[in-house]
Amino acid sequence: MHQDDFRFYKPCKLLQSYVRYYWAFKSNQRLNTLTFPIGCPQIIFHKQTPLYIPELNTTQDVLTISGQVNFSSHLYATGNTEMIVVVFHPHAMSMFLNIPTSLFYNQEVSGYSLENKSLNELAIRIFDCENNSICISYIEKWLLSQIDDNSANTTYRIERIDAAVQQIYITPQISVNELSSIACLSKKQFERLFHSFVGINPKEYTRIVRFQKALAQMQHQAGKEINQAQIAYTSGYADQSHFIREFKKFCGYTPLSLLKVSNPYSDLFTNPV
Repeated sequence: MHQDDFRFYKPCKLLQSYVRYYWAFKSNQRLNTLTFPIGCPQIIFHKQTPLYIPELNTTQDVLTISGQVNFSSHLYATGNTEMIVVVFHPHAMSMFLNIPTSLFYNQEVSGYSLENKSLNELAIRIFDCENNSICISYIEKWLLSQIDDNSANTTYRIERIDAAVQQIYITPQISVNELSSIACLSKKQFERLFHSFVGINPKEYTRIVRFQKALAQMQHQAGKEINQAQIAYTSGYADQSHFIREFKKFCGYTPLSLLKVSNPYSDLFTNPV
């Protein structure tokens, strides 16, 4: 798989608080790649062969909703892969699907099972279109139409959760009590809304952010000898052994063993556009 097979697209200004980026991938080669929890839900349109995920013993549908996951997984394809992916900010996908993101936790769900007529019509337009730039414009038009249909109250609640998420990025070891205070909600209200919008409970999400923050530091230290104690401290881990234990849980490798098989890359803390 070559970087040239990828193309990233930046969302329009009105969507940038909801969508991180879009990406398109096309290849006629066999695919076998390891992925890690990135902390962002996605909508995936497969224009050719969908991907198989052995850890879930499932093949993605041509229209797939991919929720928050807390484990590493392999992606397999036999060839003729072409896909367009919408990568949302952690809290934003439910704004467009009108159902809790928590329903997709550790799952790859067929978009057709949602019985969302406008989403199904969007998929038809994308599968009938060969120009990916035009496909992205179709996606953006659909996303904007969904914003128009949502209430101001929903937007207000999303903004509260977004404020908490932004603080987690800065201080991933922050407590749930502090996060609920930032969101101006009771702890119980905050946990309920966070789980609904982000798709995972706050404590588990902070663990994913710590992992991604560690990946980002390893990514930027490529070619150098990494200082595990320093990465542990900067990423918000209690100590080096906590860092190594948690890191292995999320990717199946210790930090040093991962360096022997791949180049660390943080999806959450890298902006490709």
